[in-house]
Amino acid sequence: MTDHATGSADAGFDSAIEALERQLSLLWRRARANSHRVARSVHPDMEPAAYGLLLILQRERSLRLTELAAAIGVGKPSVSRQIAMLEQLGLVGKQADPLDGRAQSITLTPAGLEKLAEAQAARKIAFHERLGDWSVEDLSTLGHLLDRLNASYANEPPIH
Repeated sequence: MTDHATGSADAGFDSAIEALERQLSLLWRRARANSHRVARSVHPDMEPAAYGLLLILQRERSLRLTELAAAIGVGKPSVSRQIAMLEQLGLVGKQADPLDGRAQSITLTPAGLEKLAEAQAARKIAFHERLGDWSVEDLSTLGHLLDRLNASYANEPPIH
């Protein structure tokens, strides 16, 4: 890792970090607003944080609450509240875990699968509209850099 604590290169590094911080701040504000829209497209009463849970359940098919909490890096109580809300909305269901009768597996319901697919199709269209003039190389580069940035946060403790 390079030490940017001293020297003239530091001014350039600091300037680049400040520009990055401004752009990420703008992106996060826009992403939060978009998260509300996407969540509401799945169900008018769904909270934005729950969309990510639906995506994980779509990918993994079935998870226990503790596995779901670990997958997004938050505490079990936060996920439990979100899952209860999603269950009330008819988007997820709980079944006894076949490996441990005391535990429950959480899965998407048919309605949850359908609503999530509709929201994903709308998001894909929006991305195509917004990024349609980008080259595949630019999109791949952005994806790679975001993956690298996200990986730098991988060892952060869970948010409770």
